[in-house]
Amino acid sequence: MRSRLVTVCHVVCRTVAVLAALLVVSLALPAAPASAHGQLATSTPLTGTVVRKPLAQVGLYFTEKPAANAHFTLTGPNGSRVDSGWSYGEPKRLDKPVQEYFMVNGVFEPRLYHTGFPAMVTVAHWPAKGRYTASYLTVASDGEAVRGTVTFDYQGPSTAAPAGWTAPTNGPEPALLAQAEGTPSASAVPAATLPADATPAAAPPASPPEGGLPPWVAPAAVVVVVGTIIVVAARRRPAPSGGTTRPRGAAPRPRGAASRPRGGTDRRPARRGRR
Repeated sequence: MRSRLVTVCHVVCRTVAVLAALLVVSLALPAAPASAHGQLATSTPLTGTVVRKPLAQVGLYFTEKPAANAHFTLTGPNGSRVDSGWSYGEPKRLDKPVQEYFMVNGVFEPRLYHTGFPAMVTVAHWPAKGRYTASYLTVASDGEAVRGTVTFDYQGPSTAAPAGWTAPTNGPEPALLAQAEGTPSASAVPAATLPADATPAAAPPASPPEGGLPPWVAPAAVVVVVGTIIVVAARRRPAPSGGTTRPRGAAPRPRGAASRPRGGTDRRPARRGRR
Protein backbone atom coordinates (compact mmCIF):
# COMPACT_ATOMS: atom_id res chain seq x y z
CA MET A 1 0.00 0.00 0.00
CA ARG A 2 2.77 2.40 0.93
CA SER A 3 4.79 1.70 -2.23
CA ARG A 4 1.70 2.22 -4.41
CA LEU A 5 1.01 5.55 -2.72
CA VAL A 6 4.62 6.63 -3.27
CA THR A 7 4.37 5.74 -6.97
CA VAL A 8 1.16 7.72 -7.35
CA CYS A 9 2.74 10.72 -5.63
CA HIS A 10 5.74 10.58 -7.98
CA VAL A 11 3.48 10.52 -11.03
CA VAL A 12 1.37 13.38 -9.70
CA CYS A 13 4.46 15.45 -8.87
CA ARG A 14 5.80 15.00 -12.39
CA THR A 15 2.44 16.05 -13.80
CA VAL A 16 2.40 19.14 -11.62
CA ALA A 17 5.91 20.04 -12.78
CA VAL A 18 4.87 19.78 -16.44
CA LEU A 19 1.72 21.84 -15.86
CA ALA A 20 3.70 24.46 -13.96
CA ALA A 21 6.08 24.76 -16.91
CA LEU A 22 3.12 25.16 -19.26
CA LEU A 23 1.73 27.87 -16.99
CA VAL A 24 5.02 29.78 -17.06
CA VAL A 25 5.19 29.53 -20.86
CA SER A 26 1.58 30.71 -21.26
CA LEU A 27 2.27 33.72 -19.03
CA ALA A 28 5.36 34.57 -21.06
CA LEU A 29 3.48 34.50 -24.36
CA PRO A 30 2.45 37.90 -25.73
CA ALA A 31 -1.15 38.92 -25.33
CA ALA A 32 -3.49 39.32 -28.25
CA PRO A 33 -2.33 42.10 -30.58
CA ALA A 34 -3.75 45.51 -29.84
CA SER A 35 -6.42 46.57 -32.30
CA ALA A 36 -5.99 50.34 -31.78
CA HIS A 37 -5.98 52.31 -35.04
CA GLY A 38 -4.71 55.76 -35.92
CA GLN A 39 -2.01 55.53 -33.27
CA LEU A 40 0.90 57.91 -32.87
CA ALA A 41 3.74 56.85 -35.17
CA THR A 42 6.42 59.43 -34.33
CA SER A 43 6.86 62.99 -33.16
CA THR A 44 9.09 66.04 -33.55
CA PRO A 45 10.81 66.19 -31.14
CA LEU A 46 10.90 62.53 -30.17
CA THR A 47 9.82 61.60 -26.69
CA GLY A 48 12.67 61.48 -24.19
CA THR A 49 14.99 63.70 -26.23
CA VAL A 50 16.57 67.07 -25.40
CA VAL A 51 15.67 70.23 -27.34
CA ARG A 52 18.29 73.00 -27.27
CA LYS A 53 16.67 75.69 -29.41
CA PRO A 54 13.16 77.15 -29.55
CA LEU A 55 10.74 75.39 -31.89
CA ALA A 56 7.80 77.11 -33.53
CA GLN A 57 5.78 73.89 -33.62
CA VAL A 58 5.66 70.41 -32.14
CA GLY A 59 4.69 67.74 -34.68
CA LEU A 60 2.66 64.65 -33.78
CA TYR A 61 2.46 62.13 -36.63
CA PHE A 62 -0.32 59.52 -36.69
CA THR A 63 -1.00 56.55 -38.96
CA GLU A 64 -4.12 58.31 -40.19
CA LYS A 65 -5.34 61.90 -40.30
CA PRO A 66 -6.46 63.12 -36.85
CA ALA A 67 -10.10 64.02 -36.35
CA ALA A 68 -11.09 67.63 -37.00
CA ASN A 69 -12.14 68.08 -33.36
CA ALA A 70 -8.99 66.47 -31.92
CA HIS A 71 -7.55 68.10 -28.81
CA PHE A 72 -3.85 68.89 -28.31
CA THR A 73 -2.01 70.65 -25.50
CA LEU A 74 1.59 71.53 -24.63
CA THR A 75 2.43 72.06 -20.97
CA GLY A 76 5.60 73.65 -19.60
CA PRO A 77 7.65 72.87 -16.48
CA ASN A 78 5.48 75.07 -14.25
CA GLY A 79 2.27 73.31 -15.30
CA SER A 80 0.90 76.09 -17.51
CA ARG A 81 0.03 75.55 -21.15
CA VAL A 82 2.12 77.14 -23.89
CA ASP A 83 0.23 75.85 -26.96
CA SER A 84 -1.55 78.16 -29.34
CA GLY A 85 -3.78 75.95 -31.49
CA TRP A 86 -2.94 73.27 -34.02
CA SER A 87 -3.26 72.59 -37.74
CA TYR A 88 -2.79 69.77 -40.22
CA GLY A 89 0.68 69.46 -41.69
CA GLU A 90 2.23 67.84 -44.72
CA PRO A 91 2.31 64.02 -44.48
CA LYS A 92 5.77 62.47 -44.52
CA ARG A 93 7.14 58.99 -45.03
CA LEU A 94 8.01 57.23 -41.82
CA ASP A 95 11.54 56.02 -41.24
CA LYS A 96 10.11 52.86 -39.72
CA PRO A 97 6.68 51.53 -40.76
CA VAL A 98 4.06 51.05 -38.07
CA GLN A 99 2.02 47.85 -37.84
CA GLU A 100 -1.60 47.90 -36.73
CA TYR A 101 -4.15 45.09 -36.43
CA PHE A 102 -7.72 44.98 -37.67
CA MET A 103 -10.36 42.50 -36.57
CA VAL A 104 -11.86 40.94 -39.70
CA ASN A 105 -14.25 37.99 -39.35
CA GLY A 106 -12.95 37.25 -35.87
CA VAL A 107 -9.28 37.23 -36.91
CA PHE A 108 -6.65 39.94 -36.40
CA GLU A 109 -5.13 41.02 -39.71
CA PRO A 110 -1.97 43.19 -39.62
CA ARG A 111 -1.33 46.13 -41.93
CA LEU A 112 1.76 48.26 -42.29
CA TYR A 113 1.64 52.05 -42.45
CA HIS A 114 4.47 53.94 -44.13
CA THR A 115 3.14 57.52 -43.93
CA GLY A 116 2.67 59.77 -40.91
CA PHE A 117 -0.17 62.30 -40.88
CA PRO A 118 0.79 65.22 -38.63
CA ALA A 119 -0.95 67.52 -36.23
CA MET A 120 1.28 70.59 -35.86
CA VAL A 121 0.87 72.15 -32.40
CA THR A 122 1.96 75.80 -32.35
CA VAL A 123 4.21 76.81 -29.43
CA ALA A 124 3.48 80.33 -28.14
CA HIS A 125 6.73 80.65 -26.18
CA TRP A 126 9.29 78.77 -24.12
CA PRO A 127 9.07 80.20 -20.62
CA ALA A 128 11.78 78.13 -18.94
CA LYS A 129 14.06 75.13 -19.17
CA GLY A 130 12.71 71.79 -18.08
CA ARG A 131 10.31 69.06 -19.08
CA TYR A 132 7.50 69.75 -21.55
CA THR A 133 4.58 67.44 -22.21
CA ALA A 134 2.49 67.31 -25.37
CA SER A 135 -0.84 65.49 -24.93
CA TYR A 136 -3.30 64.39 -27.60
CA LEU A 137 -6.83 63.04 -27.83
CA THR A 138 -8.53 62.07 -31.06
CA VAL A 139 -10.83 59.39 -32.44
CA ALA A 140 -9.71 57.02 -35.20
CA SER A 141 -11.70 56.17 -38.31
CA ASP A 142 -13.03 53.00 -36.66
CA GLY A 143 -14.36 54.97 -33.68
CA GLU A 144 -11.63 54.07 -31.20
CA ALA A 145 -10.10 56.67 -28.90
CA VAL A 146 -6.44 57.57 -29.49
CA ARG A 147 -4.78 59.34 -26.58
CA GLY A 148 -1.34 59.70 -25.07
CA THR A 149 1.54 62.02 -24.26
CA VAL A 150 4.99 62.91 -25.57
CA THR A 151 7.55 64.32 -23.13
CA PHE A 152 10.90 65.95 -23.85
CA ASP A 153 13.43 68.16 -22.09
CA TYR A 154 13.95 71.74 -23.21
CA GLN A 155 17.37 73.26 -22.50
CA GLY A 156 17.26 76.23 -24.86
CA PRO A 157 16.89 79.95 -24.15
CA SER A 158 13.68 81.35 -22.72
CA THR A 159 11.37 83.28 -25.02
CA ALA A 160 8.69 85.85 -24.25
CA ALA A 161 5.00 85.28 -24.84
CA PRO A 162 3.38 87.13 -27.78
CA ALA A 163 1.62 90.41 -26.99
CA GLY A 164 -1.94 89.84 -25.84
CA TRP A 165 -1.53 86.07 -25.64
CA THR A 166 -3.00 84.21 -22.68
CA ALA A 167 -2.49 80.59 -21.74
CA PRO A 168 -5.43 78.48 -23.01
CA THR A 169 -7.59 76.61 -20.53
CA ASN A 170 -10.07 74.91 -22.85
CA GLY A 171 -10.56 71.14 -22.74
CA PRO A 172 -11.75 68.63 -25.32
CA GLU A 173 -15.11 69.23 -26.96
CA PRO A 174 -18.05 67.35 -25.39
CA ALA A 175 -18.67 65.49 -28.65
CA LEU A 176 -15.05 64.30 -28.70
CA LEU A 177 -15.25 63.15 -25.09
CA ALA A 178 -18.49 61.30 -25.78
CA GLN A 179 -16.89 59.49 -28.71
CA ALA A 180 -13.71 58.68 -26.80
CA GLU A 181 -15.46 57.38 -23.69
CA GLY A 182 -18.32 55.50 -25.35
CA THR A 183 -16.55 53.56 -28.09
CA PRO A 184 -16.05 49.77 -28.08
CA SER A 185 -12.59 48.34 -27.61
CA ALA A 186 -12.49 46.77 -31.07
CA SER A 187 -14.60 46.61 -34.19
CA ALA A 188 -14.46 45.19 -37.67
CA VAL A 189 -13.34 47.68 -40.28
CA PRO A 190 -14.32 47.05 -43.91
CA ALA A 191 -11.44 47.14 -46.37
CA ALA A 192 -13.01 50.09 -48.19
CA THR A 193 -12.64 52.30 -45.11
CA LEU A 194 -8.95 51.57 -44.55
CA PRO A 195 -6.45 54.31 -45.40
CA ALA A 196 -4.84 53.98 -48.79
CA ASP A 197 -1.42 53.92 -47.15
CA ALA A 198 -2.14 50.60 -45.40
CA THR A 199 -0.52 47.50 -46.91
CA PRO A 200 -1.01 43.86 -45.87
CA ALA A 201 1.71 42.29 -43.74
CA ALA A 202 2.53 38.81 -42.58
CA ALA A 203 -0.22 36.96 -40.77
CA PRO A 204 -0.14 37.51 -37.00
CA PRO A 205 0.00 34.69 -34.47
CA ALA A 206 -3.29 33.08 -33.57
CA SER A 207 -5.10 34.98 -30.87
CA PRO A 208 -8.12 34.15 -28.73
CA PRO A 209 -11.46 35.68 -29.69
CA GLU A 210 -12.61 38.85 -28.03
CA GLY A 211 -14.04 38.20 -24.57
CA GLY A 212 -12.41 34.74 -24.22
CA LEU A 213 -10.52 33.54 -21.19
CA PRO A 214 -6.80 34.29 -20.93
CA PRO A 215 -4.52 31.40 -22.01
CA TRP A 216 -3.19 30.82 -18.48
CA VAL A 217 -6.57 30.08 -16.89
CA ALA A 218 -6.78 26.42 -17.97
CA PRO A 219 -3.25 25.42 -16.84
CA ALA A 220 -3.76 27.24 -13.56
CA ALA A 221 -7.02 25.39 -12.91
CA VAL A 222 -5.38 22.03 -13.61
CA VAL A 223 -2.49 22.86 -11.27
CA VAL A 224 -4.95 23.73 -8.49
CA VAL A 225 -6.91 20.48 -8.96
CA VAL A 226 -3.78 18.31 -9.00
CA GLY A 227 -2.41 20.12 -5.96
CA THR A 228 -5.64 19.36 -4.09
CA ILE A 229 -5.34 15.67 -5.01
CA ILE A 230 -1.79 15.60 -3.63
CA VAL A 231 -2.85 17.17 -0.34
CA VAL A 232 -5.75 14.71 0.10
CA ALA A 233 -3.55 11.72 -0.77
CA ALA A 234 -0.84 12.84 1.64
CA ARG A 235 -3.33 13.01 4.51
CA ARG A 236 -4.41 9.40 4.01
CA ARG A 237 -2.13 7.17 6.07
CA PRO A 238 -1.55 3.56 4.99
CA ALA A 239 -2.93 0.75 7.15
CA PRO A 240 -0.47 -0.60 9.76
CA SER A 241 1.60 -3.45 8.33
CA GLY A 242 2.58 -5.15 11.62
CA GLY A 243 -0.71 -7.05 12.11
CA THR A 244 -1.34 -10.68 11.14
CA THR A 245 -3.39 -11.12 8.02
CA ARG A 246 -5.79 -14.00 7.67
CA PRO A 247 -5.77 -15.91 4.33
CA ARG A 248 -8.77 -15.59 2.13
CA GLY A 249 -11.49 -18.18 2.73
CA ALA A 250 -10.40 -19.00 6.29
CA ALA A 251 -13.19 -19.24 8.83
CA PRO A 252 -13.17 -16.54 11.46
CA ARG A 253 -11.79 -17.52 14.84
CA PRO A 254 -14.49 -17.72 17.51
CA ARG A 255 -14.31 -15.27 20.30
CA GLY A 256 -12.82 -16.54 23.49
CA ALA A 257 -11.01 -19.47 21.83
CA ALA A 258 -7.53 -20.06 23.15
CA SER A 259 -4.75 -19.80 20.67
CA ARG A 260 -2.57 -22.85 20.14
CA PRO A 261 1.04 -22.48 21.07
CA ARG A 262 3.66 -22.57 18.43
CA GLY A 263 5.17 -25.86 17.46
CA GLY A 264 1.93 -27.75 16.75
CA THR A 265 1.80 -29.72 20.08
CA ASP A 266 -0.32 -29.27 23.16
CA ARG A 267 1.72 -28.69 26.23
CA ARG A 268 -0.23 -29.33 29.36
CA PRO A 269 1.17 -28.38 32.72
CA ALA A 270 2.55 -31.36 34.68
CA ARG A 271 0.60 -32.55 37.63
CA ARG A 272 2.16 -31.91 40.92
CA GLY A 273 2.40 -34.94 43.22
CA ARG A 274 0.62 -35.08 46.48
CA ARG A 275 2.65 -34.54 49.51
